[in-house]
Amino acid sequence: METYQKYFDPRTLASLEGLELRAKRIVEGYVSGVHRSPYHGFSIEFAEHREYVPGDDLRFVDWKVFGKTDKIYLKQFEEETNLISYMLLDTSESMRYQSSQAAMSKLEYAQCIVAALSYLVLQQQDSVGLVTFDREVRSFVRASGNPSHLKQLLHVMSNAAAERKTRLGPVLHDLAERLKKRGVVLVLSDFFDDVPAMLTGLKHFRHRRHEVIVFHILDPAELDFPFDRMTLFKGLEEWPDLLTDPRSLRKAYLEEFGAFQKQLRVGCRNAGIDYFEMRTDQPLDMALTTYLTRRMMQYKM
Repeated sequence: METYQKYFDPRTLASLEGLELRAKRIVEGYVSGVHRSPYHGFSIEFAEHREYVPGDDLRFVDWKVFGKTDKIYLKQFEEETNLISYMLLDTSESMRYQSSQAAMSKLEYAQCIVAALSYLVLQQQDSVGLVTFDREVRSFVRASGNPSHLKQLLHVMSNAAAERKTRLGPVLHDLAERLKKRGVVLVLSDFFDDVPAMLTGLKHFRHRRHEVIVFHILDPAELDFPFDRMTLFKGLEEWPDLLTDPRSLRKAYLEEFGAFQKQLRVGCRNAGIDYFEMRTDQPLDMALTTYLTRRMMQYKM
């Protein structure tokens, strides 16, 4: 194992008290591992043509159009802007779940990802904001590019109480209206809610011309259902407790869970939204490197 990889081991991170200390370890890991930032500000983008008038700068003449039409048009571009990233963190009660196979809860794992990516964004002098939510928005930290902004983000995440039910669809619509400036929207959640409603909310961001990335945070027990004896399942988000023999449920559970995940994954893909599954028993660098690599490839295309 490379030295820097120990910084991404969930069990190592779980042994550290406080999100700030965990974030510091992750940051040190990035520096040691020489991970490049996945982000780049919006470069100057072509917006439209307009007809040439005497006195215009000939550097912006579109000669391809001239060759085809014998008419002179100029290229016009959108103003170059710095990147704005919006981190949307689900702090509903189900994110508190942690099985014996995982060293961290889903919320703690997601907080570490937000801390690492926020650091990367601030390092390249771009801006990052944070929203925590469950059935409604609980905190809204405006985007900033000040390096000291990371402390504020960590403080807000540390105080998030995972104790309420999720209602993702309405929350996403609300935020799509609030986030005025175009940017990259990262949603970190277990997405345990109505899939069509969630997809409609995610598409709202796409309609507002944001790039959208979904991090589906899941505990290994939710994916593998390893229970093999009479078990009391604790109800979360207003569901009752359930004492049952899980062996009789395993096949049906796995089919139902697989169908749920497929519906979300395919819905994201069809809407032009990046979808990443993240298991909380995986080292963070494995999950993040997969994401960083794919993003780098997209940037080069």
